[in-house]
Amino acid sequence: MDNTLHESKTKLLDAALHVIRAKGYTATRIEDICEAAGLTKGSFFHHFKSKEDLALAAAEYWGVVTSRLFAAAPYHAVADPLGRLLAYVDFRKALLMGELPQFTCLVGTMVQEVYDTHPLLREACDKSIRDHAATLEADIAEAMCQSSIHADWTARSLALYTQAVIQGAFILAKAQHRSDVAANCIDHLRRYLELLFTQSNTEEKPS
Repeated sequence: MDNTLHESKTKLLDAALHVIRAKGYTATRIEDICEAAGLTKGSFFHHFKSKEDLALAAAEYWGVVTSRLFAAAPYHAVADPLGRLLAYVDFRKALLMGELPQFTCLVGTMVQEVYDTHPLLREACDKSIRDHAATLEADIAEAMCQSSIHADWTARSLALYTQAVIQGAFILAKAQHRSDVAANCIDHLRRYLELLFTQSNTEEKPS
């Protein structure tokens, strides 16, 4: 029985990840989630009090699912810290496959709609984005040290900037309904990071 309950909750959360990314939080109905999960509204209300309750759980679940994906990603094997950062960007580009709901960000999608109306959900989305950005901070800090960079920006601010570019790339992909515009934005992010560290390193070493 416990396994059945766990499976039904996971089905609802998996359905939420897809449906909300496809329709947006506001347009998504509990009925849409249940239909996508193949479950009844009774099952839904056994696990969640409301759509917002589901969305809060989905934001946390999204963090767990994506953390596993990124923890197993090949960029971690790159020895050089700047190389790891650039390989991370390459990995983000490689994820731009399939339809828009398959590669866009759940929390980025939700927070654009709810930032002023659902503070708890906004905070959950913010936490998810910040937690992922934080996984890049150590590599950025090491790359800064390796390049002898002493700047008015920090590893944390650059890590958050990478997420701002990627979330913006998703918005453009939705606006134009195609993934290549997002890929182009990520290519620009990669070039910017290369220039940021290369130029800073050159400035520290006059010819």
